[in-house]
Amino acid sequence: MVVEWNASSRSVSAPLLRRLGMIAALAFLLTAAPAAPDGSLAVAIADDGGDGDGGDGDGGDGDGGDGDGGDGDGGDGDDGGGDDGGGDDGGGDDGGDDGDDGGGRGFGGLGGIGGGSAARPSGRQGNILNRLLSRTPFRARTRSSRGGGSPGDSRSAATDASRPLPGFAQSEVVALDLADAQIAQLVSQGYRVLEQADLSVTASRLVRLQVPTGTSLEDARTAIAAVQGTAAADFNHFYRPGTSRPDTHQPDTHQPDTHQPDTGPACDELWCKAPNLIKWPVGETTVEQCTIDSDIGLIDTGINTEHEALKDSRIEVIRTAPDANARSGAQHGTAVAVLLVGSTKTRAQGLLRDARLIAVDAFHQAGANDERTDVFTLVRSLDLLADRDVSIINLSLSGPANRLLETMVRTLRARGIHLVAASGNGGPGADPAYPAAYPGVIAVTAIDSGKRVYRRAGQGAHIDFSAPGVNVWTAASIRGARTKTGTSFATPFVTAVAATAIDRAPGEPPSYEALKAALAAVSEDLGAEGHDPVYGHGLIQMPSDCG
Repeated sequence: MVVEWNASSRSVSAPLLRRLGMIAALAFLLTAAPAAPDGSLAVAIADDGGDGDGGDGDGGDGDGGDGDGGDGDGGDGDDGGGDDGGGDDGGGDDGGDDGDDGGGRGFGGLGGIGGGSAARPSGRQGNILNRLLSRTPFRARTRSSRGGGSPGDSRSAATDASRPLPGFAQSEVVALDLADAQIAQLVSQGYRVLEQADLSVTASRLVRLQVPTGTSLEDARTAIAAVQGTAAADFNHFYRPGTSRPDTHQPDTHQPDTHQPDTGPACDELWCKAPNLIKWPVGETTVEQCTIDSDIGLIDTGINTEHEALKDSRIEVIRTAPDANARSGAQHGTAVAVLLVGSTKTRAQGLLRDARLIAVDAFHQAGANDERTDVFTLVRSLDLLADRDVSIINLSLSGPANRLLETMVRTLRARGIHLVAASGNGGPGADPAYPAAYPGVIAVTAIDSGKRVYRRAGQGAHIDFSAPGVNVWTAASIRGARTKTGTSFATPFVTAVAATAIDRAPGEPPSYEALKAALAAVSEDLGAEGHDPVYGHGLIQMPSDCG
């Protein structure tokens, strides 16, 4: 390369000379690089923080990046793509989109490209190539400048992920059991009705109010109590899918069951590991042995009902999130739905393949790293499912305590509707997550295939049961399958076992206490003897009359 310049032009600075030297080094590396089988150069651009590659063709769980690695992966797990491109924001796995939703944005998101077909350079070589192609000098390149933002977006994924997510709407309160006259009285005081709905299960009005300027939310609750002393009022809290990134720091090797003789699983494929752990039958030949007549409810994000694992399923999706809000993604909801009712004709199989699933999409996209629902929409969704006479509701979500949510939980329990909820992924020292921590809700924690608790799972006296939740094989959002990790994906295993127990109970549906006792009686005790705050009553097991 020749650079012409003369005395009248601007002198070449030392940084420019260094960059020219880098370009020459890049040219040398490219000419010296080995050729791939297809004749192309076997050189790939690696992200600066990636902790895995996309080349595990059978469900690889390498990352497209670690927090700063962009939003997308190279492909689905079974297509050779990495598992998760996004960072974990304190609550969630799948901080980025599934790989089948598109490639990552920025250099950080390129780590999963290629599906394992091209050789990925070593970390040092990859970083050199990345920096040579970057316009940012070595010393100026910081974590906040790495990829992850959309084109033209000055904010990086790492910066967004580092910000704490809001726990509630800043200027809103929600109230239950207000009459029209009482709502009108609040409006005369400067409150504005944003949304309202009549609930069937509580026979009362649910209303979302914007508080007057200068009024604190605590004062707003006091004002509502003054208007109607029996009304339940609280902040409009947010709830998020209770998930987490795949755990690459903790080994996931299977340890034999020391409590019972190990006769060997009927299926030793990757997608059979989790069902095997709870002794659940796998394959088309056992479909008729694990069926239920009652409907299952699900509140989650959007669901791709066209996924090959759900095409033959009996599933109805109802959207309760406001239409004005950006629609939620289909990654989380599809994965949970397939664990419950996925077809046996794919490698992402469900536990109750013939059950009817009534799924409510209550979530919306509030930002690049924030998929959430609010308590107004969550309570309304629970009422909708109760009105459809479901016997059990799967809640792979978590958030703070809320008076209206607690009221709804008590109401559903009185009606004999069972709730199964994720314990959350804030870690063992985190505050209890709700609704799992409410009395009357079955709280689920996650374990790996070695029967060790997931290191980010919530703990406490409220934990009821353990289930597979680390590297669980389930559906990607568009096509194919991949591994998922988090208490969200442990919850459907307990829901399936509980639904089967409810369906087979003689006479009236069992109470919460009777159901929990029946499940505890067949669970495998883990950790300290008896119930403990880490594993609860232990690892849930398939009912003896199913399989």
